[in-house]
Amino acid sequence: MRLRSKLAVRCAKLTSTLIRKLNRGSGVTLPGYVARLIDPKILSVMSGMIREKTIVTMGTNGKTTTNSILYHALKAEGKTVIINRTGANMLNGIISAFVLATDKKGCLHADYACIEVDEIASVRVLPELKPDCALLTNISRDQLDRFGEVDITYNKIKTAVLSVPKTKLIINCDDILSYTLTRECKNSSVTYGISEQIFDDISRSEIRESIFCRSCGKKLSYDFFHYGQLGIYHCPNCGFERPAPNYTAARITFHDEVYSFDMDGIHIDSGARSPYNVYNTLSAYAALRTLGAPMDNFKSTIESFDYGNNRESIFTINGARVQLHLAKNPIGFQQKISLVLKDPKPKDVIIQINDTYQDGEDISWLWDVDFQYLANANAATITTNGTRRHDMGLRLKYEDISCGSTTDIQATVEKLTADGTKNLYVIVNYSGLYRTNHMLAALQNSAKGGSPS
Repeated sequence: MRLRSKLAVRCAKLTSTLIRKLNRGSGVTLPGYVARLIDPKILSVMSGMIREKTIVTMGTNGKTTTNSILYHALKAEGKTVIINRTGANMLNGIISAFVLATDKKGCLHADYACIEVDEIASVRVLPELKPDCALLTNISRDQLDRFGEVDITYNKIKTAVLSVPKTKLIINCDDILSYTLTRECKNSSVTYGISEQIFDDISRSEIRESIFCRSCGKKLSYDFFHYGQLGIYHCPNCGFERPAPNYTAARITFHDEVYSFDMDGIHIDSGARSPYNVYNTLSAYAALRTLGAPMDNFKSTIESFDYGNNRESIFTINGARVQLHLAKNPIGFQQKISLVLKDPKPKDVIIQINDTYQDGEDISWLWDVDFQYLANANAATITTNGTRRHDMGLRLKYEDISCGSTTDIQATVEKLTADGTKNLYVIVNYSGLYRTNHMLAALQNSAKGGSPS
């Protein structure tokens, strides 16, 4: 390693140590910024030290879970793996993941790198990482003030992929937007998809990002939708169609709140509580198989994998079952509403909506979610919280769904777990996730809490 790179690594590590000692955060972004100031090519240097393969995961929904599956599957095979596990998926956070994993001499000893990459940041990240494969989960609307409409996101990803022509693409061919990349980029590709209709009517909703042929512009015909624009499609005008995927999940069943399925003859009894996690598992499987990675322990890894990933957590507080869920865009929120309705028991619901930079300051996407289904959710109470709690309340009012609001989510949780239905759902967008997770864990572990579920 050149002297400049060694200095960059040393200063980044000192920055991280100082942040932790001052208790000023987790120190997963600023060290990367410091390292890049000293050596603008530090990410290229670091990625060149990976002994075997680098896998990049991108997409609007599912990339954090998919990246975590890849990491745990490779670790189970005895591999040393670099991961930006905190979800720090912009350039500086990714650099931090590499430089903070080095030894005292500034050298990196890792077999694989599993890196989650923000779609907008991909234009800067991919040319430096030069990954062996890039996995794309799906493309849909997310943070309108930052990403804009989906064509902007698509073009960013396309630009990034064109910069790394040797990178193999792992593509969800059920998504017409994602699959179009295989036609517009020269990269070799592998596809995955689900040919069974496993998503319910509530999950499918009417949220469609693109239902027009990307070749001729005519309206596509669908055999059925999974959700959003994902499904089995063909163009009656030019013949463009969803291909038979290279990898698929079959015999998918839902029992005792979790999904089981087969992949390449392997039967998996997963802990996945949402059907989109079947997609996440399938995509990771496709990537590992494509790279020729060892997979002797894949089945056992998936069957013990925690799909919650701090984004779907269950607590016991005052004898009540409390579920925390992340919902940060229309497609994701629709899936959570479907999950709530799968539970026929009486329940209380808290919805927290914030509008920080992390969340996206434009919350107009709330009007794209089919909240009318909550009228049939057997909800004893619905309470809104967060900086945009009144916007959320107005959205529910338009569906004739009554709700209250609170500025003190902890007090509301304590009240509902003590006097409510004993079945509480807490749905938050991004900025509230870790704070709420910490709060619920503290309540569970307090004298009036219960044992972990």
